[in-house]
Amino acid sequence: MFGDGAGRGVHFGERDCSLQRRHQKVWEEANSPALNAEERSRIGGICAKAIADLGYSGAGTIEFLYENGEFYFIEMNTRLQVEHPVTEAITGIDLVHEQIRVASGAGLSVRQEDIKFNGHAIECRINAEDPRTFTPSPGTITHFHTPGGLGIRVDSGVYSGYKIPPYYDSLIGKLIVHGRNRVECMMRLRRALDEFVVDGIKTTLPLFRDLVGNPDIANGDYDIHWLEKYLAKDE
Repeated sequence: MFGDGAGRGVHFGERDCSLQRRHQKVWEEANSPALNAEERSRIGGICAKAIADLGYSGAGTIEFLYENGEFYFIEMNTRLQVEHPVTEAITGIDLVHEQIRVASGAGLSVRQEDIKFNGHAIECRINAEDPRTFTPSPGTITHFHTPGGLGIRVDSGVYSGYKIPPYYDSLIGKLIVHGRNRVECMMRLRRALDEFVVDGIKTTLPLFRDLVGNPDIANGDYDIHWLEKYLAKDE
């Protein structure tokens, strides 16, 4: 959500980040397979009102656990998050632009009624890690090729010849895919993952290629424990 610091607050819908390992997000999508439009509007309205009442200024993300129609507050991150591109994909709104507007005193460029949700988006975090053990994999990238086409976005700063150091976060890129619905999004994601090439180091790309073909993932039938149980089967 965003606040203008003067009593206005808007929400940009939810992101489902249930696929996690050791509380680290791996796969994020919007809209959530667990919510319908009515629930989305109800929860979003509560959050937007809270932001407005607080006089909050700028971007923020409230995290919840959701079960059986009820949501339970975990924390609020007073910033954009790694997965913000999926929100940009389904709303068509540049969230960084909105941050700059608010910080400069110009206020928000959109009202709640202006924010429409179009299609479905999924983000995969491409890490320099072993896809099963998640052991860090520093080293030199010998070949780097990203997918393209309609609905495909890759956020990354690496390239062929880039050396991954062992000192920092292992994230080397984000693959964001958008489609008119979740089925089309998953089809485009499968193709994009097959076209994504990173040689010279290990990455989590093979894991995502497994996940995109899993029936539970295809049906949106998973929770915050699903991924760790899935990975434990191969240990």
